[in-house]
Amino acid sequence: VQLQASGGGLVQPGGSLRLSCATSGFTLKYYTIGWFRQAPGKEREGILCISNKGAPAYYADSVKGRFTSSRDNAGNTVALQMNNLKPEDTAVYFCAAVTQLGYTTCDYGGMDYWGRGTQVTVSS
Repeated sequence: VQLQASGGGLVQPGGSLRLSCATSGFTLKYYTIGWFRQAPGKEREGILCISNKGAPAYYADSVKGRFTSSRDNAGNTVALQMNNLKPEDTAVYFCAAVTQLGYTTCDYGGMDYWGRGTQVTVSS
């Protein structure tokens, strides 16, 4: 099982980035995907979970109205569209997976598989 987040970078406040999570080794259509982030000195937080059929399962208040996720089960990828980025969005972003049947909460303990993160820096 592998997940790999990519697409991070440096962006100015108010800008946008689109992250991608490439998956392999499991059948994506049976899994809920979670997006997480971890800023220096802070705990990893769940910001968004998307069900196996593409419905949003959870949005953190901090990203509501700015971040959305979509998925291509046939292509084994999940995207995170981030708009109106703020300096406080600076963090390493991760994608993670748990079976749809096993999904309970969008938090660190609720995921079974994790990928490497990608750095997002929001700064002028």
